[in-house]
Parts: sequence; structure tokens; C-alpha cells
Amino acid sequence: MFEDQVEGLKPVTIYTDGACLGNPGPGGYGTVLIYGEKRRELSVGYRLTTNNRMEIMAVIAGLELLRYPCAVTVYTDSQYVANSIMKGWARKWRNNGWMRNAKERAVNIDLWGKMLDLCELHQIAFRWVRGHAGDTENERCDALSVAAAKGKDLLIDEVYERENGAR
Repeated sequence: MFEDQVEGLKPVTIYTDGACLGNPGPGGYGTVLIYGEKRRELSVGYRLTTNNRMEIMAVIAGLELLRYPCAVTVYTDSQYVANSIMKGWARKWRNNGWMRNAKERAVNIDLWGKMLDLCELHQIAFRWVRGHAGDTENERCDALSVAAAKGKDLLIDEVYERENGAR
């Protein structure tokens, strides 16, 4: 199940997806965490956010459930998320004062900082899967994220709304 398993670390699989009804707009994420025979699903909706923020939050939510260091495989249909971690982009942005290059500031730095900190606690491999292509767990995460975005009593993505003049 986990080809990159590190000796002594328990293997965990996390599937994630984010959705946004409009971009920006109401959004949500869905996460499925699998450890052996155990399975946990979670989803949360926000009144105003972006799809990329929801994709990142889905991963963070799954990693925050882990109580001790694990060997984690994260499946995401977001190349933005997978590449930003696996190709070292997010770490480079943080090391450069959250600048993508000499002129462009990175976006979603609050979330990237949190994700990088969580990645340091675990042995993590990100795997990109094509969205809406029949992967059962990815489809489940999609359904969870869309339902969350359409839900009532949506939470406030405080950082996004503050940085974008909403309220």
C-alpha cells in the first residue's frame, strides 16, 4: 500500500480535494484519511475563499489529525499542491521571505507555512491523481468538498477575507 514506507513509521493514506463555487466564492474541502482498517472523513466550508486555498487546507486538515510521525502518502488532484511541496517551491518561497521571484510575492503563505511545518513532522510523498477520472477516493473527496461549499453556516477564511478587503 505504501511503497515509500519508512521503517518504524505507520503508513497513512490521505486523499484530498478542494472546491470553490466561483473563484473566489464559497468553498470547501474534503479529506479522507485511511490507516489500516480505520477511515475518517472530514469536510469544512467557507463563505469566501479560493480553490487553491481549499486544496491546501484539505491536506493540512488531514495532516493535523495525525497524533505522531507517520509515513504519509497524500493523493491530490491539485498539481499546484503536489508540485509546490515535491518540487520544493513552497520551501524556496519561505526561504526567500515568501517571494516567488524578485518581484512576485507568494500567495497563501499562511497555509504554505502551516503545511511546511506539518511536512517536517512526517515522511510525506505527494501523488497527483487526475480529478474526475473515476478514482473512488478522489471522487469522494470531491463530493465532500462541493457539499461543504454549498452548506449553511459557512466559516470565515479570515486571512483570505482580510487580505482581499472582504467583510
